[in-house]
Amino acid sequence: MIERFSLNLLLTGLAWFRRTLELRPHSYALLMLGEAQPMLEGIGRIRARDVFVKARAGCPAYTRFLADEGYRERRPWALADVPITTKENYVKRHSIESRCFGGALKGRGEVIDESSGSSGLPNNWVRNRHERVDVKRILQLSYGLLYGDPRRILLNCFALGPWATGMNVSMSLADVGVLKSIGPDALKLENTLRTFGPGYRYLVFGYPPFLKSFVDSTTLDLSAFHLDLVVGGEGISEPLRGYLARHFKTVVSSYGASDLEINIGVETEWTIALRARCTVDRALCAALFGRDTPPMIFQYNALDYVIERLENGELVFTICRASGASPKIRYNLKDVGGTWTFRALSRELTRLGVDVGGLAKRFGQFPVLYVYGRSDLTAAFYGAKVYPADVEAVLHEHPVLSRTVDSFQLASFEDERVNRRLSIALELSPEAPDGCGVAEADLSDVFYRGLARSNQDFREVTRMFAPNAIEVVLHAHGTGPFAGSDARLKKQYVRPE
Repeated sequence: MIERFSLNLLLTGLAWFRRTLELRPHSYALLMLGEAQPMLEGIGRIRARDVFVKARAGCPAYTRFLADEGYRERRPWALADVPITTKENYVKRHSIESRCFGGALKGRGEVIDESSGSSGLPNNWVRNRHERVDVKRILQLSYGLLYGDPRRILLNCFALGPWATGMNVSMSLADVGVLKSIGPDALKLENTLRTFGPGYRYLVFGYPPFLKSFVDSTTLDLSAFHLDLVVGGEGISEPLRGYLARHFKTVVSSYGASDLEINIGVETEWTIALRARCTVDRALCAALFGRDTPPMIFQYNALDYVIERLENGELVFTICRASGASPKIRYNLKDVGGTWTFRALSRELTRLGVDVGGLAKRFGQFPVLYVYGRSDLTAAFYGAKVYPADVEAVLHEHPVLSRTVDSFQLASFEDERVNRRLSIALELSPEAPDGCGVAEADLSDVFYRGLARSNQDFREVTRMFAPNAIEVVLHAHGTGPFAGSDARLKKQYVRPE
């Protein structure tokens, strides 16, 4: 009891100090100073301990989970000793109500979000007023630091309705600019730009494939508009960033998950420059991130999140706020990646001959999160894991496929002779009804060579098979495995075997 009281007193004082800094984006920037990072990390772990204590005592599902896992607290307490939660061992085994503090929905002020089902059936998540305020504050601070223009028109093209990202963006940014919530509707986006014209500056939010489809199909001269872009929901390859950058002044990605919350991490000018450097310097990339294919690179606030890397490379997340509807403690999203403190990464870059300050004019020193993608959303092929981002890179590096292919799905399977095959289904864009512009006989070789460039593991195993082990099938738009796809949901890039 005394421990809990002392912890609450400390955290209340720290919360007041933080709210003072967050009154303006530029005072919040003080938290990004290098000298502040060890303190923020330490406070974040204190807050994680507070969430754990509250969850163990007041969240029925979490109490049962700890008992089922045989958890026995050691002294001193360490977050690393706490069992890991996943969708399988926690979310699917316990009711929504039992995963909430108090074991019930509280009523007024709570919102139920639904995941978009990228890994199967969607799940539901409860958020209360405090969480929405937290997300709103973080999004507004990010907006103020990156853009800071109250006259800008914000066009939200994320899926609306029960899905977390679109609704949270609309609720959070309605009072920082002129907001229109469009959803993933290319015609409405085009009509909005046509109606208001090029006299405004626009900030567009949406999924990367939707924006790529929009710029390919629109009849507007986008060069007349000042457009910036924030993407989320999935990773974006550097070839796709370059493709979109023909029409958008900046292209920034945000990292989050329906299971946790949106905007956990955000790309900055510095991380984008580092990723671009790693794209052309594969040895540097391998030295920093363990693979010569560049991951997505973000920065995050250690005050709000403790992010750990498991031995298998997967990331586990703890949200360090006890005011939410339900705790998220050591939750494994199955994303593969890791973290660096900014100081340690700077030292390593300097050792490797990279001018840290030369990457960007302005940068904060929040810790760095790097993400390769979902470990359970890959196709295993001859021991190599092929990620959707690898296929995307092949498509957008190709001068013809980048314009004629709208989407793809991949799968690994055994043929009738029990030979392992990699199947890649390509969905043609509506503007390319007669084919992708590349002879079908040549497509296997295009992907064989392209995947070898974009995926280090794939390159190592190419000696074990020929290009004809890759089967590429073309489908007219909205047919075959792409029939009935819902533009409001994330695309399904991997088919089960």
